[in-house]
Amino acid sequence: MIQFAGDTTEQQVWDMWKTVFGDSDDYMQLYFKYKYRNENTLIYIEDDKAVSSLQMLSYKFTFCGEVIPVQYLSGVCTLPEYRGKGYARELLLKSFEVAIERGIPLVILVPQEDWLLSFYTKFGFALAFDSGTEQLPPLKKIIDDNQVDLYNAYKEFDSLFRNKDMAVQKSFQDFQAIAEEAALFNYPPKKNLRGMARIINSELLLDLFAAMYCDKAFTVSLKDEILKNNDSRFTVNQSIISKDSSIIIQPLLEFDIRDFTQAIMGYHTSEKAAPVNTLFPEKTPVMNYMLE
Repeated sequence: MIQFAGDTTEQQVWDMWKTVFGDSDDYMQLYFKYKYRNENTLIYIEDDKAVSSLQMLSYKFTFCGEVIPVQYLSGVCTLPEYRGKGYARELLLKSFEVAIERGIPLVILVPQEDWLLSFYTKFGFALAFDSGTEQLPPLKKIIDDNQVDLYNAYKEFDSLFRNKDMAVQKSFQDFQAIAEEAALFNYPPKKNLRGMARIINSELLLDLFAAMYCDKAFTVSLKDEILKNNDSRFTVNQSIISKDSSIIIQPLLEFDIRDFTQAIMGYHTSEKAAPVNTLFPEKTPVMNYMLE
């Protein structure tokens, strides 16, 4: 049975996290202080206890000149003795339902191990963020340069990403958590993270894309084996999109939801074949400092 966590199960989620990930109490106290919320935590109950869980953390994301809400999946785990029963699968599918209910068009995550890439691909996720090759500006220097005025330090940090398209944005509270985590681990160097994305509402994202690129005209036929609201044909013409299946404007592009995610986010689109490489401008999606 799937339900949201509550006061009586929060400790069980904590214990499960410790069992599966082995993080220190100091880190977990920080995470539960800043990020954990019962209303954003899905758990699977068996034998009258939580045996699998995931967090649905709220962030903002710059997409085609607009700021949209995204759901960041964190702490997806199952107790060892309950694995192989499909509980994580059920929680992931439920998290998509929650995203739809909350009007969140995009879900993102950071796969901590390579084998998870193929696991999440089964649920419509696509690789959309590359690992960084260069270190990000040192966080300690940003804080020290602002004489430990954390809000001014946040404004400097925020300026690095605020005007960048396809970037996860951080609130001041997010930055407080980032700063405390960095201090906890003696300010380790950081790079951009490899990450995956899953489109929940393709129509909304395509509408934002069309509004930014009003010179684009094409028809896209989408296939999504999980979310049928995405399984549709859209026509884009001079910043207007239509779901009228009788209207086709060439070129007609056929995508599964994974390829479409990469195209609309501009992920290595210059390497794609025509006409994708001309219709979808290349971007460099960015995700970092996710308390990973």
